[in-house]
Amino acid sequence: MALPEILLIDDNGTRIQQIETVLRFLEYGVTATGSVDCETALNDSDSFDAVFVGEGSEKQAALIRTIAEKTGDMPIFLLVDKGAPPLATAIQQLLAGVLEWPTVYSLLSELLNSLPQRLEPPKKAQANKGLAGHSKVIQKTRDLIDQVAKSDATVLILGESGTGKEVVAQALHRASLRKDKPFVPVNCGAIPGELLESELFGHEKGAFTGALTSRQGRFEMAEGGTLFLDEIGDMPMPMQVKLLRVLQERTFERVGSNKTIHCDVRVVAATHRNLEQEINEKRFREDLYYRLNVFPIEVPSLRERVEDIPYLINDLIARMEAANRGSVRLTHKAIAVLMQHHWPGNVRELSNLIERLAIIYPEGTVDAVDLPEKFQAYEVPESAQAVVWEEPETAEEGEADDVMSAFKPAPSVSAGKVQLPEQGIDLKEYLTDLENELIRQALEECNGVVAHAAKLLNMRRTTLVEKLRKVDA
Repeated sequence: MALPEILLIDDNGTRIQQIETVLRFLEYGVTATGSVDCETALNDSDSFDAVFVGEGSEKQAALIRTIAEKTGDMPIFLLVDKGAPPLATAIQQLLAGVLEWPTVYSLLSELLNSLPQRLEPPKKAQANKGLAGHSKVIQKTRDLIDQVAKSDATVLILGESGTGKEVVAQALHRASLRKDKPFVPVNCGAIPGELLESELFGHEKGAFTGALTSRQGRFEMAEGGTLFLDEIGDMPMPMQVKLLRVLQERTFERVGSNKTIHCDVRVVAATHRNLEQEINEKRFREDLYYRLNVFPIEVPSLRERVEDIPYLINDLIARMEAANRGSVRLTHKAIAVLMQHHWPGNVRELSNLIERLAIIYPEGTVDAVDLPEKFQAYEVPESAQAVVWEEPETAEEGEADDVMSAFKPAPSVSAGKVQLPEQGIDLKEYLTDLENELIRQALEECNGVVAHAAKLLNMRRTTLVEKLRKVDA
């Protein structure tokens, strides 16, 4: 689920700057234009989910009628000054609502939460290689896929259970020169050791009790394509020896046969285990490890990329809808709560939750209070509750103020007395240094986990990430 895209039409330069900055701060997509130049944007109305129109534009009634004609059922909201006279009934009927500006957060939040959520088409999952999100760690994973995809190098995918290792393997296959050949997965941990050899290499008729016919193995089925060996760390030691031979010589024999079969298969392996530790404990062959570990890709856990959760939710819902398995919507508060969870089951846990919510609330909207009990221990961030928009008292007419300074959280701790030096002080630099020092202490306290540091600082994680980027720039 992506946040709605908003078209903002206003001729008041100060107001349009304020509103655009606020909406972008809240991570909405915004396109701003004046009433004279809005026709181009209106002709591309499919790109937007709502229109905000500023009061005071010339021929305002005619403008609202034009917007309604071009955008159909898209909601139109009028932004008015406090105490503005009521509109004509005919115009009011064309509007989804009227919002006084400046406003308070609760009213703005209620309006924004009423907007339709934007669902990206399912094909977008193909464009991002099936790895939804924009975090640095997931982008690094995509870059590694691009680097190795066109080669035939063996790839070892590492990561916790549920992070999407098979998704990475499929993305590798789709981006490779073997994409038109089979992608064959096999879970080495789900097949009993005595049957795994037959599963991988096939068998001849009569090779063992129950072998009533000859059967191809997964290596033959994947000929020319990609064989994905999931949970390779659970493979029994005797099978590890036989797999090593196949990787070295590219040949094998079916069970019960002495006929050598040559294979042209790219092997991609994956495990949630620490293979170096498994080697030390004599449960995994060191020579096989180095044969598999030609190009390692580590898939980040979900708690390392919580900023991707809204994109993952969008992707998961789009996939459910494409498969006719229902749909559901989540409010911004619900998503804010989910972004605080530790996610021990990673993306698989998130996927199961979304599917469960779609069953409980079919085609409905899920708020924070509707989430399962274990999520009720989390609080909706105060940045979504205690923030109030206030008109800057010293702003002169037409002055472009720093709009973010008007967002004032409710005070919780009274500041201690600070002595002003006789020679004066560069207040901006002082406050910046103080903020950076507090951020440093918070990160140190939280062992570098940005999500926990943001909670300690009572700010949105995305806000803290942006501040860290500015420090690094």
